[in-house]
Amino acid sequence: MPSLSSADASSAVDHIQDLGAYVSASPSSFHAVHEAARRLDAAGFTGLDEREPWTGGTGSFYLVRDGALIAWVVPEGAGPTTGFNIVGAHTDSPSFKLKPKPTTGAFGWLQAGVEVYGGPLLNSWLDRELQLAGRLVMLDGTEHLTATGPMLRFPQLAIHLDRAVNDGLTLDKQRHMNPVWGLGNPADFDLLGVLASHVPDASVNAAEIGGYDVVIADTQAPVVFGGKGEFFASGRLDNLSATHAGLAALIAHGASSVSGGAGAGAPIAVLAAFDHEEIGSNSRSGACGPILEDVLVRISDGLGATVSQRRQALAASFCVSADAGHAVHPNYAERHDPANHPVLNGGPLLKINANQRYATDAPGAAFWARLCGEAKVPYQEFVSNNVMPCGSTIGPLTATRLGIRTVDVGVPLLSMHSARELCGVADPHRLATVTELFFRTAA
Repeated sequence: MPSLSSADASSAVDHIQDLGAYVSASPSSFHAVHEAARRLDAAGFTGLDEREPWTGGTGSFYLVRDGALIAWVVPEGAGPTTGFNIVGAHTDSPSFKLKPKPTTGAFGWLQAGVEVYGGPLLNSWLDRELQLAGRLVMLDGTEHLTATGPMLRFPQLAIHLDRAVNDGLTLDKQRHMNPVWGLGNPADFDLLGVLASHVPDASVNAAEIGGYDVVIADTQAPVVFGGKGEFFASGRLDNLSATHAGLAALIAHGASSVSGGAGAGAPIAVLAAFDHEEIGSNSRSGACGPILEDVLVRISDGLGATVSQRRQALAASFCVSADAGHAVHPNYAERHDPANHPVLNGGPLLKINANQRYATDAPGAAFWARLCGEAKVPYQEFVSNNVMPCGSTIGPLTATRLGIRTVDVGVPLLSMHSARELCGVADPHRLATVTELFFRTAA
């Protein structure tokens, strides 16, 4: 374990175990928001339907749109110009998505037709027991979650049939990334029927399935390991580590607000867990879409805000864009900035990029430093090597769309976009700790 007090070490272990449970319950973005909504319900939040009128006022609420979730706490004393403290994360991860006419195969094998989703490390998905998970939408419009459990595998070619494989593995996304899931003649089987049979607590007729959003997910359980139990390995840490941290912090903040702990002048705390970040965020449930703005406008309307007062509220708002980042890789140190080497269990990252691939600026960095200091949480700065292209997040999208000052942060990882990623045991809890303080602190 990292150097922590006994109480902090215990809290970090509890948090990482709960993160593992959350990831295991969330093989797709739709499962991630379903599990988040279940936890919010248990914490006393009220689920709202965006097709219905909202009464507004104080309290704890959430909204689900497809694979995205917005949850918020309006404290006592909030008014038309009260600002929003927003944590933005995302529920999707790089993977493979089921194509139309998905039941394929040859030479006695049953295979699944899949399309690459985002930018997965293809080789990391080889020779793993995988599942299909997502939503089925029936012809009458009803939706069902499905998850098959271990069922598929991308089998690697044996070294005896490719003696040069260790000199460089090349995978063709169309020819080589077609998982096997059984034996037989594809004409005699229906993969959609298998998905229908794995819908819990409902009888679903595959012939009534009108559409589906189904991805492949790893089934190996998350695990704590290492010489001192300092590592945590799991699928989908990018970015369920941040979604879970924001969710845990908001639930704790909501409980504090109910007991009067938010304090006078506290901001409206918001968790925005978007979908489709890994493919550009251009969707109705992505950060480029209107979902966050729609919710903020309706919250302000419920507090009696005029258009001018709503703009005052946005000007007083702040967004923490929380997405996983890179720890220094000991075998590839030359790929990192020579002066900034974030490590696992060194604290959450403050992500900086001169070309605004991250939205962090000097005032935002100063606010983040202040929060970490008050929370007694160490943090690390991340910046890319100048010759390496820098990824991006929902941070610049939110800052551009809403004009809200934004800072980019996240848990440091190794093996990002692998089927199984690696973080430190202490860092997710530290991110949640700072996030909880952020929710109640006006910028």
